[in-house]
Amino acid sequence: MLGVTFFTFCLLNLLPGDTAEALLGDSATPKLIQALNVRLHLNQPFFDRYWHWLVPALHGNFGTSLANDEAVSTVLKSRLPVSLELIGLAFVISIVFSIPVAALAAYRPKSLIDRLSLGLTGFGLSVPNFVYALVLILIFAVHEHIFPAYGFVPISAGLFENIRSLLMPSGTIAFGLFCGYTRVLRGDMVDQIANEDYIMTARAKGVRPWQILIRHALRNSLFGLITLIGLNLGTLIGGTVIVEQIYALPGIGQELLASINSRDVVVVEAIVTIIAVAVVLSNLVVDLLYSVLDPRIRYGSRAS
Repeated sequence: MLGVTFFTFCLLNLLPGDTAEALLGDSATPKLIQALNVRLHLNQPFFDRYWHWLVPALHGNFGTSLANDEAVSTVLKSRLPVSLELIGLAFVISIVFSIPVAALAAYRPKSLIDRLSLGLTGFGLSVPNFVYALVLILIFAVHEHIFPAYGFVPISAGLFENIRSLLMPSGTIAFGLFCGYTRVLRGDMVDQIANEDYIMTARAKGVRPWQILIRHALRNSLFGLITLIGLNLGTLIGGTVIVEQIYALPGIGQELLASINSRDVVVVEAIVTIIAVAVVLSNLVVDLLYSVLDPRIRYGSRAS
């Protein structure tokens, strides 16, 4: 995480243009630029500026935005819940649909359902998210008027309207996740049913095919699914930039893009730090879930 913050600080300093000039806009004069650089401590050496940001950040104080003099914690408090709700809803949709579709496809490989699922997921993985977003807006907002084309309604204004405002954006993210999860689950279950000895033993005992699929193959295939979810969870926070821009959602992705354009180093560093924390924690949770799914996996246990 320390390396991520330092590398981000280096990249922001390599961007062309001047932070004070970007903040002041077209009306900037050399005198105003110099005064703003002094006021914001932008005239200090690189390592001094990084150190002055890092020490308070280690205590949970991310400082004040250079663009609007607003506390970064306030910015994050208003933006982060939108992105977390968007990503959480996308994960729920993708998992709810991917598990039954993968199970149906793996139940009879090379059947019509299996071929349709492979074709759909292959198409979904080859098309970027913003294309789905434009198609959904065209169908459900412009023609059918079922969902709003843009904007966000907070939960305080009503749960139904809140979910309605997030259903298309979360569906845009969920479709790509659904395709990846379905392919991983389907491939893993088909491989286990065809090659694993415990599947043959269960068949010999007279266990029904559906029970073999759900109780044995699906449970063991969850290792691959959990690994994929853990890898997606942290990176999706940064990957919501395009979706939030298209649907005009006031989330952390949109704030990240705006802060980069305005050279607001303080806000960018705070958002990148949160993304790094999410990646580290998600991988830790995945490691702990392994031991829950398989009791034989215990950290610190002695090898037999």
